Amino acid sequence: MSASENGDFDDNALEGFADRFVRDDVREPCQLYLISPLEVGGGFPGRLERALGAGQVAAFQFRVKNIDQHEAARLAEPLQLICARHDTAFIVNDSVSLAKRLGADGVHLGQEDGDPREARAILGPSVQIGVTCHDSRHLAMEAGEAGADYVAFGSFYPTTTKEVRHHPDPAILSWWSTMFELPCVAIGGITPDNALPLIEAGADFLAVSGAVWNRNEVETVEAFSRLFG
Repeated sequence: MSASENGDFDDNALEGFADRFVRDDVREPCQLYLISPLEVGGGFPGRLERALGAGQVAAFQFRVKNIDQHEAARLAEPLQLICARHDTAFIVNDSVSLAKRLGADGVHLGQEDGDPREARAILGPSVQIGVTCHDSRHLAMEAGEAGADYVAFGSFYPTTTKEVRHHPDPAILSWWSTMFELPCVAIGGITPDNALPLIEAGADFLAVSGAVWNRNEVETVEAFSRLFG
């Protein structure tokens, strides 16, 4: 494989991976990974309960912004209990210290949120650590070498959940799943209507937010569940 001058790989090397990719029987079927809206108070716990009851959800990421840790912990605690009842992993976005305080099942780190090695030292060997890798195979391999439990690629489709600059081709999922056992997450603008190419390309998880919380959460989770088979 050839590397570009900036340390990443030549995108031309991805050609053909998606066409040739066949999911190995060793890999589990694709699963749903829910991400919270920014507002998780009020009636949101009830919505989460209904969503998790509508189909199998592997993980729920608690993602809030611009509030202090005490308030974040207060909002997180009922959601964490709901996740525990449904055997859904409770993942904290960005904050290793909040994940530690809550005893969360995992933490998801952006590229500016710290080193997975440091997070592992703080959180211990059993906590799941995920890393955002945008459209970069180089960043994904670095994350794997640093001890991440999964890597996340995206945004695959336009999204209003957050501002994005990176738009990978689904072939990156095929390449990753062919080369590495570490699970990969597809994220960004994913709905039941556009998810199938990502599943077929090799995504182990689909990270979804607006498609669920901006619609009827029960119907949308059920629609994703039908895609997973």
